[in-house]
Amino acid sequence: MGVATVAEVNPETPATHRRGGGRVGRKALRSAAMPAFPTLVRQIPVYEIVPDEAVELIHQESLSILEEVGCEFRDDEAIALWRQAGADVSGTRVRFDRGMLMDLVSKVPAEFMLNARNPERSVRVGGKNSIFVPMYGAPYVRDLDNNRRYGTLADLQNFHKLAYMAPALHSSSSIICEPMEIPVPKRHLHIIHSALKHSDKPFMGIVTSKDRAEDTMAMAGIVFGEDYVHDNPVLVSITNCNSPLVWDATMLDAMKVYARNNQPLILAPFALCGASTPASSVGAVAQVNAEALAGVAFTQLLRPGSPQIYGQFMVAVDMKTGAPMGGTPEAAQMMYLMGALARKYRLPWRTSGFHVGSKLNDAQAGYEANMLMHAAILAGANYIWHSAGWLEAGLACGYSKFATDCEQLVGWYKYAGGVPFEDFKDAMAAVREVGPAGHYLGTQHTLDHFENAFFSPSIMDFNSYEQWNAEGAKDHDTRGREKARNMLADYEEPKLEEGIAEALEDFIARREERLPDTVN
Repeated sequence: MGVATVAEVNPETPATHRRGGGRVGRKALRSAAMPAFPTLVRQIPVYEIVPDEAVELIHQESLSILEEVGCEFRDDEAIALWRQAGADVSGTRVRFDRGMLMDLVSKVPAEFMLNARNPERSVRVGGKNSIFVPMYGAPYVRDLDNNRRYGTLADLQNFHKLAYMAPALHSSSSIICEPMEIPVPKRHLHIIHSALKHSDKPFMGIVTSKDRAEDTMAMAGIVFGEDYVHDNPVLVSITNCNSPLVWDATMLDAMKVYARNNQPLILAPFALCGASTPASSVGAVAQVNAEALAGVAFTQLLRPGSPQIYGQFMVAVDMKTGAPMGGTPEAAQMMYLMGALARKYRLPWRTSGFHVGSKLNDAQAGYEANMLMHAAILAGANYIWHSAGWLEAGLACGYSKFATDCEQLVGWYKYAGGVPFEDFKDAMAAVREVGPAGHYLGTQHTLDHFENAFFSPSIMDFNSYEQWNAEGAKDHDTRGREKARNMLADYEEPKLEEGIAEALEDFIARREERLPDTVN
């Protein structure tokens, strides 16, 4: 399939840097050896939707925006850091010399290793590498009975379990759905605990306050070791610029915690194109690029050389209603443009794969998802977020959608891995063996390759009408819910060491004693 081996994406980590008795000790403690794909190393070319001159035009216009208009940084420490760096500061408005800005951006490494608590699940981000990450932030779920309701902690735990079991997902994300029954000031503790307990893949941090970011780092330190997490990436966090051109105090506080600990952030403007950007795909990209570059540059004031991810979330709004739209051609085109800019800057970059506006796991969801994932793969995205579960413009996470997305990711993984030629000689020998009017079902080549020769989904149905009808005439959404239910029934926890598990629970209990039940 043209993908890296586990050994290639998982160089030996000195045991002294990690909690838990070294690699051998950790391996002995793992239950359920769930299959997991290594980092996807793309073996197909990227698609350039515009010539280099057009990319350069957008780049120069973005720099002009930052020089002439500037960007708001609504945080006293951030303003002091920009002033010290030589930027033109007026109040909270920062205007940037383009040479200084691009010098800071150039300090970000082109690739980095994202370490998992199970080292065999560690992945590489940047370059020709891509990883798939589940969705984030849904207040609602579409459950196993196809009801739409508020998410719970049990739902969140289920989605972390499904992410762990899905071989083509490389991360457990974190807030796949909000556990709405838990008070907001304490919610982050249970979100991170679930991600660490129910999966041994990389995860994502909390950014809604400085204290919550610090709690995330403390919990990561319990699992990985405090010294280790100060220098080695173990989680990714999302920070959104408020388009147009505002980085607010909450996001900047999170940046300061994570970047100073060498943890990568996604610097991603949240743009509703036509509402918070010009009603122009190219104009929106120029603005969003400026916003992202300003955020990336700020992280390098905090810790030069820290790994970061250039990002964007760009959807057009329906000009009749103002509602965000998911899988539109413009969203795909803007993705290609952002990919070209990321390559120009040699930055790892994030986009979204299966973010759709459809309310159900239906034909519209499939159309939208295909439009966006095709663009994400061909644009060369490194961190493909919202790759499982997303419905209703992010307001809901669906069990059926999660399961069917995970199955589709296996196909996209194979697609992007390129066309294999390893068995070509043997295949040609089989042609000579069978000759005219024969069949290949009993040849040695078929026996050797039938299990992996072609993508073989289990949720999609290719049976005859009669067999499909005899088995209950189930639609795709129903089969997806059944798949999710069966996966959860088969789940086995990748257990933490007993001492680490107890330390996490003790930390949560102590923090909950100090935190209020309501937001001030």
